[in-house]
Parts: sequence; C-alpha cells; structure tokens
Amino acid sequence: MELMTSIPGVADANAPAPQPRELQAHPGRGDRYFNRGASLSGLTVLSVMAAVGLFLGIQAWQALSATGFSFLTTAEWQPDRNKFGIAEVMLGTVLIALVAGIVAFPIAMSTALFITEVAPKWLRSSLVALVDLMAAVPSVVYGLWGLFLLQGQVVGVSRWINTWFGWIPFFAVDGADPNSPLSAATVYTASTLVAGIVVAMMVMPIQCVVMREVFSQVPVGEREGAFALGSTRWGMIRVVSIPFGRGGIIGGTMLGLGRALGETIAVLLIISPVFQINFHVLQQGSNSVSSLIALRYSEASDFSLSALMAAGLVLFAATLVVNFTASWFVARSRSGASSEA
Repeated sequence: MELMTSIPGVADANAPAPQPRELQAHPGRGDRYFNRGASLSGLTVLSVMAAVGLFLGIQAWQALSATGFSFLTTAEWQPDRNKFGIAEVMLGTVLIALVAGIVAFPIAMSTALFITEVAPKWLRSSLVALVDLMAAVPSVVYGLWGLFLLQGQVVGVSRWINTWFGWIPFFAVDGADPNSPLSAATVYTASTLVAGIVVAMMVMPIQCVVMREVFSQVPVGEREGAFALGSTRWGMIRVVSIPFGRGGIIGGTMLGLGRALGETIAVLLIISPVFQINFHVLQQGSNSVSSLIALRYSEASDFSLSALMAAGLVLFAATLVVNFTASWFVARSRSGASSEA
C-alpha cells in the first residue's frame, strides 16, 4: 500500500478531497470610488421613489380617510360634496393604455425585428436614430398631430368598425346609426381610440428599444445553426429570435404600458372629459387620471387637492407595479445567455 501511494500520479483514497482555492480581490482606489458612487446612485433613486410615494400618501390621507375603499369604486368627482372617486377615470386610463399597447406592439416588434434581422448594416444606424428621435418628440406635438390630423382620418375607421362589429359592446356607439351614411361623425371624435393611437406612437419607441436590444443579443451560434439546417430567415426569426427574446418582448410591452398609463398632455388635448363609466372605445368622451389632475389642479381647494393627490397615488402605485413586472420579465429572459448551439 505504501508503494502505491508513493507512485506519482496515483491518488491516496484516504487523502482529503482538494478544496477550491479562495481568490481575494484587492480593488484599487478607482474601483472603490466607482462602487461607492454606483451604490449611492442606486440608493438615491430608491430614496426619491420612496419620497414621492410618502409625499403622495401624506397629502392624500385627508381624502382617503374621508372616503375609504369607495374611492376606488365611485364614478363621480365632487370633492366638496364628499362624493368622489376614480372608478371612471381609472377605467379610461386603462382603456387608453390597452388601446395604445394593442396598436404599438406589432409596430414596435416588427420594427425591432427588421432593424436587427433584415435591414442592411448601412441602414441600421439611421433607423435606430429615427426610432430614438420619435421618443424625443414632445408629447404636446403628438397631441396636436392627433387632434388636427389623425382624428379626421380615424373617424372613418371608427365608423367602419362600428358598422360591422357594433354588436360587440366595446365597439358600440350610443347615438350612431351604422346604416346611415349621413349620421353625424362627431360621435366618433375625441374617443378612447383616437387617444390610444396617439399614445401608441409615443410608447412605440420605448417598446422598440427594449425589443431591439433583446433581439440583438440572440447567440450567433443559434442563428447560424438554424440557417445550416436549411431554415429561411423568417423560420430562423420564428424559431430562434422570438423565443429567445420572449421575456424582453413582454417586458418592453409592459414598460410601454406603464408609460401610457401616465400620459397627460396628448390625452388632454384629444379626449372630451366625461365622468361616467364608458366601455365604448369608439364613442366620444373619455377621461384619465392624469388628465383629471391637470384639469382640476388650478381650481382645487385644500380638500380637492388632497383628492387629486389620492388619484395620483393610485396612478403612481399602478405604474410601479407595471414597471416592476416588466423589469422582472426582462431579467428572466434569455438575453445575454451564451449560445447553446
């Protein structure tokens, strides 16, 4: 036995298993400063978010203590009579955001796929710059575009949808006669659909940027493997790119949805504010939480201001939930994973 253990290359069965060696890093001064600065920046962002929520909660406490849970179920806005709630405006906010998401999603995804998978290299930088430029356009410009140009074009589309799909409650329009070509077109203006399309053009760049970054990280080995097996370009996109970026697609869509929930000026310029439950996206009249705050802030009393702060608190919480959910999906996607091909 002693002879066996003395032979080089022959391990002793009774010897302890080798342990991994601990590596100790000694960061320099620059690394320490960077780590502290990055940590301070992250804590600052969290502190600002917490401060905003705390401020809204304190300012909204007076109104919330007077109404309680009915604040979420009441469709009136008369704070001076102690009859107010966000049921109607929250519904309008969600409907506008959903319309925006439905319209923006195929445009954003198609644009992202075209830039990363189809467009030649000399054209990609120009397309990326154009999409980024859309995100830099002020919201009031989108609102004016939707009010004076888009709305007149959408009326015909709304009439067509109401004519053929008016039996669906969401597409019904009170006071419209689909069988009469001379019926007034004003019932289709200032609607949730028009506002949703305008907001869609505003959130589309955000969605496109997230999706584009995810698609650009698809492992080259998986793409080449699909082509080597005889796949077409569309087949490669369908089998490799889209499954790889599924988390980013969902996350980008929800990030755009979070932006759409808080849009103010563009929606305020287009919609005709009403305070009644309205599920009809083609019909004139809608409202949103942000538009309500912008309209009533200048003339609000102390209690009315507290009610507006309560509405802002609910919108703030909803936006945080949507954005954190989107971040969770993006973090769990395969973006940045190594190739398995």
